Amino acid sequence: MNKQNIYVTGAEQGSGKSIIMLAIMDMLSGYAGKIGFFRPIIESQEKQDELIQLVKHKYQIEFSNDAMYGCQMKEAQELIENNKYDELLKRILSKFRALSEQCEHVLCVGPDYVGDDSVFEFDFNADLANNLGCLIMPVVQGQGRNDLQIIDAVSGLKHALQEFHCDLLACVINGVAVEQVEALRKRFSHKPEGRFPVYIVPVEPSLFKPSMGNISSQLSAQVLSGNKQTLNKLVNNYKVAAMQVPNFLELLDEGDLIITPGDRADIILSCFMAYTSSNYPQIAGLLLTGKQGTAFQVQHLLAGLADMPFAVLSVKHDTFSTAMQIKDVKSRFYSQDERKIATALGLVEANLDFSELRQRISAEHPERVTPLMFEYEQIQRAKKNIRHIVLPEGDEDRILRAAQILLLRKIVKITLLGDVDKIQQKIQSLGLQLDDINIIDPLKSELRALYAEAYFNLRKEKGITYDMAYDIMSDVSYFGTMMVHLNHADGMVSGAVHTTQHTIRPAFQIIKTRPGTSIVSSVFFMCLEDRVLVYGDCAINPDPNAQQLADIAVSAAETAKMYNISPRIAMLSYSTGESGKGAAVDKVRQAVAIAKRAHPELKIEGPMQYDAAVDAGVARTKLPNSEVAGNANVFIFPDLNTGNNTYKAVQRSTGAIAIGPILQGLNKPVNDLSRGCTVTDIVNTVVMTAIQSQSEN
Repeated sequence: MNKQNIYVTGAEQGSGKSIIMLAIMDMLSGYAGKIGFFRPIIESQEKQDELIQLVKHKYQIEFSNDAMYGCQMKEAQELIENNKYDELLKRILSKFRALSEQCEHVLCVGPDYVGDDSVFEFDFNADLANNLGCLIMPVVQGQGRNDLQIIDAVSGLKHALQEFHCDLLACVINGVAVEQVEALRKRFSHKPEGRFPVYIVPVEPSLFKPSMGNISSQLSAQVLSGNKQTLNKLVNNYKVAAMQVPNFLELLDEGDLIITPGDRADIILSCFMAYTSSNYPQIAGLLLTGKQGTAFQVQHLLAGLADMPFAVLSVKHDTFSTAMQIKDVKSRFYSQDERKIATALGLVEANLDFSELRQRISAEHPERVTPLMFEYEQIQRAKKNIRHIVLPEGDEDRILRAAQILLLRKIVKITLLGDVDKIQQKIQSLGLQLDDINIIDPLKSELRALYAEAYFNLRKEKGITYDMAYDIMSDVSYFGTMMVHLNHADGMVSGAVHTTQHTIRPAFQIIKTRPGTSIVSSVFFMCLEDRVLVYGDCAINPDPNAQQLADIAVSAAETAKMYNISPRIAMLSYSTGESGKGAAVDKVRQAVAIAKRAHPELKIEGPMQYDAAVDAGVARTKLPNSEVAGNANVFIFPDLNTGNNTYKAVQRSTGAIAIGPILQGLNKPVNDLSRGCTVTDIVNTVVMTAIQSQSEN
């Protein structure tokens, strides 16, 4: 595999290169193995580099901070001022190579500036990219420029790159006004042989707005009250509140940051009252100034509030100084800001041709598959044919946060079920961006009568009357399942609150099993450090017989293929080969024979112990002529007790990511969640459900 590293840099100040960096990092994580991240120059060791912290958190990079940068800004400036430029390059190159040797690819992001001259910034980055042996990806500022200015900027960039003989990956023009996008795309669409691609990314105003977290970090403010959600709120305007309350209320606008002295109890309390009132816009946060502090009684009052609607920050500077400082606060990414990260990824992914970029990087896909690679591939597949997923637990916090990520990244369409007012209130209290999401209340929906009629026709032979069916359709699980059955949605995901039975019973009654399948079963995708395994059945069937076990294996093979895994199936037991005796091992032996007769094309063997299935050395001893043993990637357990305990043991002992359970054997996709699921688990399950739906058509 061609080991190629990438260098993303701004062609000038304010280009917004961190937005592009994030998407390229996401792309690399999706198809490459071990990825490194490197900053040639950071501001200082004392103040942690924000991009390094973001990337380490989001992509689980395990290198130390020290391994991920070349030198500090002060050192770089001293070396340049003392005519030791080559020594600076050598220091950076030495640390870069040490990191690169441990990685398949390294993404390098250039510093904002070196010295006072912004032209020197790009010259330095171009030279450094050459010395590090990277493909360079410059980002040109599009915001505030007309077409001619942008064309001139790209032309000047081209000459600079030719002067430095850079190996160019692509050029990105970032932040272009929406009305200019199509004309510029036409202008740069013609690429003669050897010419680099130019991508146009339209402006997204929310990415240029600082969050409360940005303000807290850059002003070194004390967080008196705030959590991840309130600190992620975007600030539209700054307002200094030095007037009386009536005048202050008249000036409030949506998304304001209110700056006021810490002893202005009247303003502080008015902010909270205004936030809960439908007559006033909702502010982004409150910044208290001065050394005098807030009265104990007011702090005590606020501390008793169950849910703080916005962050409250405090600084020691006076109000005037604070107002001056806050003008310099920049919008930056940080690891907890899921909304801004999802927005940025969705924007860039929609406007860059990642297939073309991968071809230009000329890197072959590695044989091993990491969790991030697997996740990336599935997300890209889901986005190619966007499906509609219904989430019955519409007022659950984790469901709503997952829905925001899925919508901002444009992965699926979503319908939430539940009380519309309650869900909207929850969305508002969590500070989520779900303005256009579809919400249906089964109790009030016009579809309820239609669904009741359909359910009555399906179940009338079971003694169900129309009135009973109408009552049943008030249940969100039944309503959501009927949406899927009648093609009003492509799939359903539930179980964050509901039990497994509450989720899957309606599916058994309404959607039913696929023709030729005797049993509905499940698999987990176990994402280990360097591969993805399929485990089944670990969630549904307590003690399947031989025929059912064979059907589970065949279904698991089909599911594996659906997600681009070529199945090599190990039918597991306490014995390997012909040595074991007893009802349990005989059941597995019979299941293998049944599956082979029905599907002779499958690579399926058993009975087999787990060590023989995964360990090539053990396999050579126990099953020397097997094409599955030692190389299995689909594991069928003989019963639920074994399967459920094994998947949880592997998950907890190795840190593997377990995606599932993914149900198989139904006519249409309905999937269950664990009640202990995380937001990431929900996102992954929705993505897998969307791909199941694509495969149904």
